[in-house]
Amino acid sequence: MNIKPRQLEIIEATGKLLTTSGINGLTIKNLASEMNFSESAIYRHFSSKEEIIVTLLKYLNENVNTIFKESSISGVFEKDFTALFKELTYYFKENPFYVVVVFSEGLVNESAQIGEKIIQLMNSLTKHAQAIIKEGQEKDLITRSLTSEQIVEIIIPAFRHQLFRWKISNFESDITQNIESLSGSLLELLKRRPEQ
Repeated sequence: MNIKPRQLEIIEATGKLLTTSGINGLTIKNLASEMNFSESAIYRHFSSKEEIIVTLLKYLNENVNTIFKESSISGVFEKDFTALFKELTYYFKENPFYVVVVFSEGLVNESAQIGEKIIQLMNSLTKHAQAIIKEGQEKDLITRSLTSEQIVEIIIPAFRHQLFRWKISNFESDITQNIESLSGSLLELLKRRPEQ
């Protein structure tokens, strides 16, 4: 995705404004004020608030997919499972203003196009997590009493919940420690028992 430096500055400011003011506080006027720009300067780069949010979501999805490609499945299940959470946590620590996008229900309802981009982002996360779960099941390391789809339906919301708690703590809680603890707990819960 080819984003110009000024466009990246605008979408980062959008993420910050979404985090502090929510979807209702995100207006072109507020964005321009936040950036010390004129509204017309914003419109030179984006035609609407919707286009800015869609670009932000595309950019975030591209970055998440890059993380997945760079931490490709190694064949060591516990390492891959832990890396899934660790790499995403590192990215969000570096870019906390994107966290709101991961769990914002108001954003999903803003427009069909925005909702579609959020679904694509969640599908990217789901697809990668499911590949790792299948790896563990094929190696008899984690339970087969649930399908990989069912397990992902448990672990993704657990991850999102930790991000939500981090956001409401004003990004002051130790998200790295919390995610490490979560991934360890999930591994223990999912571990295949001899009777399975």
